[in-house]
Amino acid sequence: MPQPGDVAPAFSLAGDAGPISLADFAGRKLVVYFYPKDDTPGCTTEGKAFSALQAQFDAADTAVVGISRDSVAAHAKFRNKHGLTVALGSDEGAVTEAFGVWVEKSMYGKKYMGIERATFLIGRDGRVARVWPKVKVPGHAEEVLAAAQALA
Repeated sequence: MPQPGDVAPAFSLAGDAGPISLADFAGRKLVVYFYPKDDTPGCTTEGKAFSALQAQFDAADTAVVGISRDSVAAHAKFRNKHGLTVALGSDEGAVTEAFGVWVEKSMYGKKYMGIERATFLIGRDGRVARVWPKVKVPGHAEEVLAAAQALA
């Protein structure tokens, strides 16, 4: 998992509103949040929270991108159903692995691979400014916004 000061892993992936790449945000701050699955309770709450703060992120010159391994079609349905305004990227595996969020998980004693909910704030210089591993959703978007506002 990249740490503060590391150069953010370059990425390019399909998004629900067109291609998304790290290079698209050169010179801007960027929040990349990874979430397990479209239209599940925690992921919906997180997407709505980031979307509700979209104007404040824009005012802080900070773009927000949510990434999961769901398809572009699933992202579009998720966005439309919940009125999300953040960009949603569909990863086939390379991006979640590069960011170290594709991990072994366990539920009811069964082990499986999945996305660990995590957020990265990337500065204008393309370096990771802050990392939130194992995110708990309540209050998270507000904490990320405060960090983005404080970052030059």
